Amino acid sequence: MHTSRPIRMAAILVLFAGLACAPARAVNKDMIQLQTQVQELQDAVARLQQSNDERMGVLKDLVQQTSDAINKMSITVNGLKLGMQNEQDAATTRDQQLSGQIQSLNDSVDELKARMAKMETALGNIQNQQASTNAALSNLPQAGGGIPAGVPAGAATSPAPATANSAPVAAADAPATAAPAANSPAPAGTDLMPATAATPQAAPRATASAGELYRGAYGDYMSAKYALAASEFGDLIKAYPDDNLSGNAYFYRGEIDMRSQKPSAAIKNYDAVLERYPDNAKVPAAHLHKAYALLDMKQTAAGERELHALIARFPVSPEASQARAKLSSLNRGR
Repeated sequence: MHTSRPIRMAAILVLFAGLACAPARAVNKDMIQLQTQVQELQDAVARLQQSNDERMGVLKDLVQQTSDAINKMSITVNGLKLGMQNEQDAATTRDQQLSGQIQSLNDSVDELKARMAKMETALGNIQNQQASTNAALSNLPQAGGGIPAGVPAGAATSPAPATANSAPVAAADAPATAAPAANSPAPAGTDLMPATAATPQAAPRATASAGELYRGAYGDYMSAKYALAASEFGDLIKAYPDDNLSGNAYFYRGEIDMRSQKPSAAIKNYDAVLERYPDNAKVPAAHLHKAYALLDMKQTAAGERELHALIARFPVSPEASQARAKLSSLNRGR
């Protein structure tokens, strides 16, 4: 019995040892599986990180290329914009020069008309003087014994009646009756011209025409006699309010007001051109200069409306080109 007891104790110990070894082996297996899964997860994360890095690198390259392309495009656009601006400025300058040349041409034509009118007036005076001289010469006696005007036709040729006691008169004693020579002076008391042929007096000057008034005023305007020119333009307007040249007179009075720093008065004169003389050649320039006057008075909105009205009415005129350039500069200034 004593022998079986130790054996029994040994068997119990062996059993406990076997039971203790079985859970240890199970725990080790689970740990190995867990470690394997963790390692696999770490490898997957590493691969994902590497893939993200590669994609980020590609994306960064694309962003850099896009940025470079945008910069190049910006440089190109700026160059095109600068070129267009230069072309627009050059076109504006050309339009202004063309407008100035056209204005100078119109002014030269007006001045030429004024000179031609003066020449016509002088020629008319010369013709009148020549006609008066011809009339005076036609009333002079004919050379070689012509009969003075006012003497009866038969008095110079009929002989005196003879009487019974009359004696013949010797030719030597007879008074000289021959007509004076052509170059001899007339006897005293003899009038060479009849009383009706008195020296002609200069005819009173007729009222000046609209063209003459305009040419005189324009000549003073070109000579920078602005006060005198404004007064003369006013006389033209009063004398011929319905004449188309009065529209020109209003325009140049507006120009004089602008030179005198009176934009408000200039606007009134430009409005007179636009409202009373719609067919006048100065209408486009009146629109443009009225807009300039409004802008000088800081009435920007009204000035822009006037520029748009000019472009709408006269889209192909040189003044319309200047109006577009002015609107563009106003928009850039905002």
